[in-house]
Amino acid sequence: MGSTQRTLSPSHDTATPRARVRILLGLFKLRIAFFIMITALAGYAITPGQSLTVWQFVVLSLSVLISSASSGAFNQYFEYETDRLMLRTRNRAFPSGTLRHSPAWLVLIGLLLFGAVAAAWHVLNPLAAFFVFLGAFFYAVVYTVWLKRRSWLNIVIGGLAGSFAVLAGAAAASPTPGIQPLLLAVVLFLWTPPHFWSLAIANHADYSAANIPMLPVVVGDARAAQIVFASTLALVGVSLLPLFFGAGWIYFLGAFSGGGYFILRSWQLARQPGRETAMASFFASFLQLGLLLAAVTADVLIR
Repeated sequence: MGSTQRTLSPSHDTATPRARVRILLGLFKLRIAFFIMITALAGYAITPGQSLTVWQFVVLSLSVLISSASSGAFNQYFEYETDRLMLRTRNRAFPSGTLRHSPAWLVLIGLLLFGAVAAAWHVLNPLAAFFVFLGAFFYAVVYTVWLKRRSWLNIVIGGLAGSFAVLAGAAAASPTPGIQPLLLAVVLFLWTPPHFWSLAIANHADYSAANIPMLPVVVGDARAAQIVFASTLALVGVSLLPLFFGAGWIYFLGAFSGGGYFILRSWQLARQPGRETAMASFFASFLQLGLLLAAVTADVLIR
């Protein structure tokens, strides 16, 4: 029996408990899931409405975290053959044979998603649960299954997964969230393309080898870098709109500083497309969103 049919490949038989935990964290993409959870909490923080109890707050956090993690695991389960073709992903749990590619994983993934949505429905409200489900559905099905191998728009439409997390948090506070959480949802939608296209430029050869039509593969790195820069300008412009709808000076500092840095890095990428400038733009996108979400929350708490 080949190594991909074993629960653990020979090279991982002696893996330490810490290494095994790291493998599972990678399978469920928990770092990304945690980021998505933070966006949901930010959506809740800026939405006027009812205050959640501690239990409701925990359920909101965990339902978004677990639903995002389940869609991340499905992404790796579904794409394990493609992941073998890419240097960046060939050491993931399934393509490397570290974990057996078994249908039992689909059962676990389905149960996790069902539990997350059911908990949000029971403890929060049906609208919040619906948005929790849509976030996972758009990443797992719309992006991974329907679009990733078919269109360069894959990550554009798939970016709605983050927007639905914001709306889930807002719906937990009020069924009519108002303009600020809606603008934050738009910001998340606009953030994903320049964030991921920067990474795709850095890993152009991988996506080309796997025949995945990411934007740089379709239009070339130079044109893709120009689109990243234009997309970043649009993102930062929209991120400043809440200042006209009640956001305060703390929000301005976070949005302006993080956005300015992302614009600088994406401009450098447009001027000189390459792996180094692409990765700098990619990491700048994390800083921009992190500062923005921190500023959203701090602005509300201090006011």
